[in-house]
Amino acid sequence: MANLVTYTGQNQKKLTQENFEKGLIYQCSGFDVGGSGGAETYLTSLINYRLPGVSDRVLKSLQNIDQSQLRLVHIHSPDLLLGLTGKCPAVFTVHNHSTYCPSGTKYLAGQGVVCERNFSYLRCTWGKVVDGCGSRRPQKVIKELQHSQQVLNILNNLKITVIANSNYVRGQLIKNGVPSEKIITLRCGTSVPQIGTKPLSLEIHQNHRILFAGRIVPDKGLEWLLKTLVHTNPQIHLDIAGEGWDKLRLERLASSLGLNNRITWHGWCEGDKLNTLYQRCFAVIFPSVWPEPAGLVTLEAYARYRPVIASAVGGIPEHLKDGETGILVPANDIKKLAEAINELDTDYQKSRQIGEQGHAFLMKELTMDVHVKHLQEIYEKIIYDFSI
Repeated sequence: MANLVTYTGQNQKKLTQENFEKGLIYQCSGFDVGGSGGAETYLTSLINYRLPGVSDRVLKSLQNIDQSQLRLVHIHSPDLLLGLTGKCPAVFTVHNHSTYCPSGTKYLAGQGVVCERNFSYLRCTWGKVVDGCGSRRPQKVIKELQHSQQVLNILNNLKITVIANSNYVRGQLIKNGVPSEKIITLRCGTSVPQIGTKPLSLEIHQNHRILFAGRIVPDKGLEWLLKTLVHTNPQIHLDIAGEGWDKLRLERLASSLGLNNRITWHGWCEGDKLNTLYQRCFAVIFPSVWPEPAGLVTLEAYARYRPVIASAVGGIPEHLKDGETGILVPANDIKKLAEAINELDTDYQKSRQIGEQGHAFLMKELTMDVHVKHLQEIYEKIIYDFSI
């Protein structure tokens, strides 16, 4: 693993022109390397890849940095855009919706629908006050609205290339005023596990286990999955790998539905434990009801030869070929989700074939090797264009 050096707090002040490594590309992020979650997992993989000419230092801030000495800065958190001076080539990867959505979700949880509004002070204030979208505290609302406006202004006015992790996100950026010629779609990649993985066996399939891996919060759709589980083969057992503030409520729901003996709550899992859970299921369920920008769970399942049953929201359909690498279902549709789970539970050959096709799709287009190759090409073009 790379020798990761993350500069935060007091030691950020040490990054002066005297000890700064000049002429390198730097990743700049407000979230932690090695942390849990899609963007954190992606950045960790990117740093561990050790791209040539890229520092293994992840900058938490651009303050006190002579940006003219950087070969390029790759920003991963929208708030860090505010520190750009325009003195070096810059690229910004949009990992989530917070660039153009003050609440960061594009989802109205109270109504159970995707928010179709473009950003504006009036529309987004209405969304918060009337629709209950995110915080309603006046100071926080004002801060979030101002932040989104500032970020969009920077993307419009500075010479910066924007990387969207799906065409869905690219479309949202364009709708919110970012010039289309500034935006490149580059799907995330994932690392193939070092531990040996293999196609679904008949023995594993006959264990009737499915897996949910993710945060336990309303927009991840676990409530929908629990309500669906009662309509599936009673032999099917659900493994839940994740933690979140909504866990206690959903544990009560599972109990009221009589599902206690069909569910195992594993808590947050990673490494060998998570790999084991992937290996012993016949399908991975990805039931998000908010518009996932991309969704790394799909890629993680492909890496382990497992078919994915997912909701057709956000960028997920771009990473899942319906009927080939998985099954797409309408969000919150209990009947369709139950049918998809029961179909794979009763058809071993189809489950195995879909899992193998997902793995082949991953190896061709979605590994970190493929991603990094495209990213290096983007870096080279941005650096060249900046010098013109």
